[in-house]
Amino acid sequence: MYELTIPLQDLSFLKAGDEVLLSGVIFTARDAAHQRLVNLIKSGEGLPFPIEGAVIYYVGPCPAKPGEVIGSAGPTTSTRMDGLTIPLLEKGLKGMIGKGGRSPEVEKAIQEHGAVYFAAIGGAGAYIAQCIKEVEVIAYPDLGPEAVHRMVVENLPLIVAIDSHGGNIYRAGVAQYRDPSLEEAI
Repeated sequence: MYELTIPLQDLSFLKAGDEVLLSGVIFTARDAAHQRLVNLIKSGEGLPFPIEGAVIYYVGPCPAKPGEVIGSAGPTTSTRMDGLTIPLLEKGLKGMIGKGGRSPEVEKAIQEHGAVYFAAIGGAGAYIAQCIKEVEVIAYPDLGPEAVHRMVVENLPLIVAIDSHGGNIYRAGVAQYRDPSLEEAI
């Protein structure tokens, strides 16, 4: 188990399958917010948060109940951001949190930029919310729950899904249980 604090720097020691507790400031962004962020990059404008060493969590959090910081905050499917991820990696993004695999292009860019893709536990949004200590909307409030949020997290449990060396738990997991005799039948 590794304890990491943001901003992230050299992540080369992490391997796919490693368990991580992440603490510090993360930012949220989903489809529409990613499009706006990439448009800012293309136009040469600055981003609404410091991207160097940053982590983006693919989440649209639920509203907080009275007395709580945030409602359920479970990960969304990451492939929806794949077409918009590489420009952010090129600007210094070091970590992404979501669920599910990534495209070959994003996997290659993760390696090229020394980044890491973390998997959060799908279906455990209420549990994850307990690790979020502060939250505020910092950009695109018109997007509602998909606005860009600044979150302070403490000991957010994650798994390294894709490391900076090309390790991938989704491929490794399938390969581990693949029956070669079935391959021949196909």
